[in-house]
Amino acid sequence: MQTTRHLLFWIVITGLLTVVFGTSYPNYLEPLLFVIMLLPVVAGTAYFFNSYLVPRYLFKRKTFLFILFSGYLLVASLYLEMIIITTAFIFLAKYQYNNMIPLATNVPVVTITLYCVVFLYGFVVLAKKTLTHQRTIQSLKDKQEKGEEHYLLVRAERKTQRISIESIFYLESLGDYVKIHTSSSPPIITKEKISKLGATLPGSFLRVHRSYIVNTDKVVAFSKEMVQLASIQLPISRTYKKSVMNVLNK
Repeated sequence: MQTTRHLLFWIVITGLLTVVFGTSYPNYLEPLLFVIMLLPVVAGTAYFFNSYLVPRYLFKRKTFLFILFSGYLLVASLYLEMIIITTAFIFLAKYQYNNMIPLATNVPVVTITLYCVVFLYGFVVLAKKTLTHQRTIQSLKDKQEKGEEHYLLVRAERKTQRISIESIFYLESLGDYVKIHTSSSPPIITKEKISKLGATLPGSFLRVHRSYIVNTDKVVAFSKEMVQLASIQLPISRTYKKSVMNVLNK
């Protein structure tokens, strides 16, 4: 599929360049042959610049080496252009300067045309990578949303209980046990460490004290010393004060 797209791109470029070089010429056959002769130089320059120099040096911020090798590439492409123009003069114009395609004898125009194609190819590659990157990010977000756990599974009363994440107000540490306070049922006590349970909860849960983790979606008021969830006030310890304030103030 990718090979087909590349082939179609260069077919379109061949057609456009044939039109450009054939505008001031009686027919389009010689311009087409000239473009076919020039195409390996154009394609080679485009691929080397966009697939090698840009990712290897420009994207890695090796600016000096990027400029240096780009200069070498410019000189090499100009040299190859002159060979193509000379070849066209021999085989297409039959050593008759008057038979030459007018634009083909103008080296600056040929060079500008070549690098317009190079940068056009670079734009297409960049646009494709950007689109692919955006699709990848969106796909990861979709997978994350689909796979997000909306329930907390805990072992309590000799059975595994499923607690809705949205219903949890806060978690309270009782040493080797944790009391989970919810809006839908009496507190549930499970034999777990609060740090272990906190690691399984989404980002909306915030540790405010060594003994408390709160659901920030349930916070109705707060100060530097406490957070309030409904009618319950929980202390903010000095250890967590800075991080808590950063989160809640946002």
